Amino acid sequence: MIPFPTLFPSIIPTPSALQPPLPSRPPRAGRREPRGLRRGRWSGRGEQAGGRWVGGRRLRTPKMAAVELEWVPETLYNTAISAVVDSYGRARRRDIRSLPENIQFDVYYKLYQQGRLCQLGSEFCELEVFAKVLRALDKRHLLHHCFQALMDHGVKVASVLAYSFSRRCSYIAESDSAVKEKAIQIGFVLGGFLSDAGWYSDAEKVFLSCLQLCTLHDEILHWFRAVECCVRLLHVRNGNCKYHLGEETFKLAQSYMDKLAKHGQQANKAALYGELCALLFAKSHYDEAYKWCIEAMKEITVGLPVKVVVDVLRQASKACVVKREFKKAEQLIKHAVYLAREHFGAKHPKYSDTLLDYGFYLLNVDNICQSVAIYQTALDIRQSVFGGKNIHVATAHEDLAYSSYVHQYSSGKFDNALFHAERAIGIITHILPEDHLLLASSKRVKALILEEIAIDCHNKETEQRLLQEAHDLHLSSLQLAKKAFGEFNVQTAKHYGNLGRLYQSMRKFKEAEEMHIKAIQIKEQLLGQEDYEVALSVGHLASLYNYDMNQYENAEKLYLRSIAIGKKLFGEGYSGLEYDYRGLIKLYNSIGNYEKVFEYHNILANWNRLRDRQFSVTDALEDVSTSPQSTEEVVQSFLMSQNIDGQSS
Repeated sequence: MIPFPTLFPSIIPTPSALQPPLPSRPPRAGRREPRGLRRGRWSGRGEQAGGRWVGGRRLRTPKMAAVELEWVPETLYNTAISAVVDSYGRARRRDIRSLPENIQFDVYYKLYQQGRLCQLGSEFCELEVFAKVLRALDKRHLLHHCFQALMDHGVKVASVLAYSFSRRCSYIAESDSAVKEKAIQIGFVLGGFLSDAGWYSDAEKVFLSCLQLCTLHDEILHWFRAVECCVRLLHVRNGNCKYHLGEETFKLAQSYMDKLAKHGQQANKAALYGELCALLFAKSHYDEAYKWCIEAMKEITVGLPVKVVVDVLRQASKACVVKREFKKAEQLIKHAVYLAREHFGAKHPKYSDTLLDYGFYLLNVDNICQSVAIYQTALDIRQSVFGGKNIHVATAHEDLAYSSYVHQYSSGKFDNALFHAERAIGIITHILPEDHLLLASSKRVKALILEEIAIDCHNKETEQRLLQEAHDLHLSSLQLAKKAFGEFNVQTAKHYGNLGRLYQSMRKFKEAEEMHIKAIQIKEQLLGQEDYEVALSVGHLASLYNYDMNQYENAEKLYLRSIAIGKKLFGEGYSGLEYDYRGLIKLYNSIGNYEKVFEYHNILANWNRLRDRQFSVTDALEDVSTSPQSTEEVVQSFLMSQNIDGQSS
């Protein structure tokens, strides 16, 4: 049996716009009256779910990362490298290129340190040179520094390399199989680097060229190569929100799998199924995503690359979170974090990937404070590796913005959350088109923050300006979501819900009611009657009826329904229950039912005591520093629990 290629891309964190519902946050005092009394919990926190260079000029040294780089050659060696760089010129370039790849890279890194980006760019834009540099695997994080500095400086090195590789593939179309195989392997490494660096469009061009070469030979080896190419292509299309093309890519991979099966060959499907799970998760098809994550887990075997194992565990954990299988999600993500740290190290981008998904889990189980700390750590790693204007850094900024917004809602201190939201938007708009779907969630987060700032604003003119800006951002996000997912989708429903709470702040109560009802109808049809997302929108509508429309009977029914769902999913100490309890206290005060007022004051006091005892773990990272189980045990435990669940149902 021919071994299945093992160089698979990672499964990137889904932008927040594509993430499922998150827990609530406590009330805080508003400008007019306490927010908990004016609008209640459910209308509070919103729903979230991401050139040319100047020739001949010697530039200022590029801004270095915050963490210390692990590149400290011996003094004599360093002196020699510096001497080579000092005499760098056209005559020296051929000599430098004849050096071993590690030494050649050190010369280029010295150029980067000295800020000589023009000369470094001219070297890296040559495919042969960059392909050789990529072989210095132990210095990959330093290569990311150099590469990002060139991109930030306006050197379109990613596009140049992708174009050069595409042209080479067209030239060798008539060459023998060995030449094509070598080109495919170069393409896998180049495309993998571009994908890891977040330059998805250029990586896609490289993998499409590889796939074209694979199709020129109808034989088993090239079918294996085609499957691997499809996995990589599906990954970058997921990352670039090209979901329709991603679905076509998966079908193509399946066709090659079928060909292999007919010839008695079998390829491991873990990475492919993991990428399909990521695609379905991004489209909010949570039941299907959960089904395929189970299939991906079944494919984890001894000898599978750690990168693939980590990514499947991460994706399965997220699928468990949205299905409210929190115990399973916890086991999977904690083991993924442990594996990534042990195998790749604490400064590796793969470790930051797992931290973002760990933060997602913590936020969903109502451990908001710890999620903020984890998201901050992930952002620090990504900034240290990629620098500033990078899509991976943007998604980390966005995740931290939303978790900070949730965490600081009670204090009303949104400066940090707003900073990270604006940074995310600034980076994305610098890199991607203005109508890219990745902007939808960043704009939504900023809109949520601006709404809260407006509510607390004492200047009426400023308040109206901020609310209008939030409205424009929400509408833009809604249009992007409808274009990508259609009307009948959880993401679209979440945008309607956020517009509903904004209209409530703008005192457009009929419009607010219409938006909330529309959100509830879509969510109920897609997720069922007792999903958290449904409870979120039900509670929003209850708040509107209670505080602004005096429909107390309807509000009471909705509050009680929201409380029942929250307790069932998260237990008696769930943070979101506070807002329902306070809403009911206000409601019963309004109708003069003081017995109920006294009852819910006691319930709220008991809730506060429960919250004080909850989440005793002070350091979430310390909690994943070791793993009591092996990977095989984690996988088997998960699959056995699936069998038990299937029998009980």
